Amino acid sequence: MKVTFRKSFFKDVKKHSDKKLKKTIKSKIIELENSYDLSAISNIIKLKNHDTAYRTRIGKYRLGFYHTDGVVDLARFVKREDIYDIFP
Repeated sequence: MKVTFRKSFFKDVKKHSDKKLKKTIKSKIIELENSYDLSAISNIIKLKNHDTAYRTRIGKYRLGFYHTDGVVDLARFVKREDIYDIFP
């Protein structure tokens, strides 16, 4: 799949200085790129009442993204408590 990034995603990731966390984010992005379908990736949950919004868990953080026509648009990377307030 093709992976695109939003400015809000870059701002969220830039706030973190933990190299291990950034390495985990990078591996999740590579996993999304190499996958042919979201069902092949574990821990991906479709959000209720939204046709294209999904989230995946990375430690105590959540990666929120949109999936349409084989394109994954990474939107937010925030703490578990905050993801549902600002995404989608």
